[in-house]
Amino acid sequence: MNLKNSVIVTFLSFAIGAAAPVFVSASAATASGETQGAAQAAVAKSIGVIKAINGNVVTIAVSGGPEVAVTVQPAARVLRLVPGEKDLKNATPVQLQELQVGDTIRARGQASDDGKSMAALEIIVITRSAVDAVSDQIRQDWQKRGVAGPVSAVDAAAGTVTITTTGFGGKKSIVVRTTKSTLVHRYAPDSPKPEDAKPSTLQDIGVGDQLRARGDRNADGSELAAEEIFTGSFPNFAGLIKSVDATAGTISLQDLVSKKNVQLKITADSQLHKIPAEMAQRFAMRVKAALPPGVPGAAMNSGSTAPANSQAAPGGAPSSGTGPGGGGTGAGARSGGGFDLQRLLDQTPAVALADLHKGDAIAVLATQGTPASGSTVIKLFSGVEPILQAAPSGSQAMMLAPWTLGGAPGGDAGQQ
Repeated sequence: MNLKNSVIVTFLSFAIGAAAPVFVSASAATASGETQGAAQAAVAKSIGVIKAINGNVVTIAVSGGPEVAVTVQPAARVLRLVPGEKDLKNATPVQLQELQVGDTIRARGQASDDGKSMAALEIIVITRSAVDAVSDQIRQDWQKRGVAGPVSAVDAAAGTVTITTTGFGGKKSIVVRTTKSTLVHRYAPDSPKPEDAKPSTLQDIGVGDQLRARGDRNADGSELAAEEIFTGSFPNFAGLIKSVDATAGTISLQDLVSKKNVQLKITADSQLHKIPAEMAQRFAMRVKAALPPGVPGAAMNSGSTAPANSQAAPGGAPSSGTGPGGGGTGAGARSGGGFDLQRLLDQTPAVALADLHKGDAIAVLATQGTPASGSTVIKLFSGVEPILQAAPSGSQAMMLAPWTLGGAPGGDAGQQ
């Protein structure tokens, strides 16, 4: 499920009540102390995307469950709901023949014992085009009003979280302010997907967590009044590949910071990129420039690197924006102004697991994982040899913090 599916669930959840499993049964239980002459049939509700339509049988694919064959009864009512509308009184009656593959429906009726079929008495549909339009609006809103970065401080009493963002002008701290109406979500340890996130609080956020927030920023961009927050623990690794098992979809990495071997899984959702050599050299120059004087590898105070407040891009081109309110929208430019380092990285060439080999230097953002599942690659960047060579201890290689979730929640980081 991606951002689009999350939109669907949001708009249809009011009809289900509190967030519930995809298939929910509510049997008509006997009244307290009373005996019914016959047990009433169970009523089930199911949300899914239409995969096929054959007469009055609609097959839907539900998230995390089997396909369900929904037989629409002759007396069933079929309603079209506009995304954002929360009252079925405003839904529009439609004919069953108007449903299309790709639309999302919520079916209610009598389910079979195995949950694979249903005799539906009510169908509520949100068309694919409507969901696409709304999900695109949400994605654009995250682009314009969202921030992302690692957490550097948490003050639960004051209701604030401080994150650090990185651009070619250096690092910047942003104070994310919350209120009682701010929605806080915590990612699952084995998933960066918002539909797997759970309701959370500021007390659950820790220093080092990755955080995404959406809201209104102040004039200089140093504070954001958050309407919604997604946060979780996503470790970074940087080092040399020890082995690649393309069949199993795994990589063994020797992490430069911990000096330990790390086993990482590659899935269809993992994003693999290669940083071009010229860009990697520019990153390496910034790492050297930021090292304290006297540290081996530190750059001399000369014109060999860009000044700390430069907005130069790795390829030598200037940034299209100069800060909040800037108008640049070129590659790597944030629509609200300023340079978006994460977007630039996400636009680097994609590679396949077969393109990675033993001895390659990589930087990885991964899930925290569980003892049973282990860590899974979210983003992997190869071609980072110059960056790692510029950082004697390895930890400085992460100082630019380019390996963040970025983007809009829902795995759309590459589409910001």
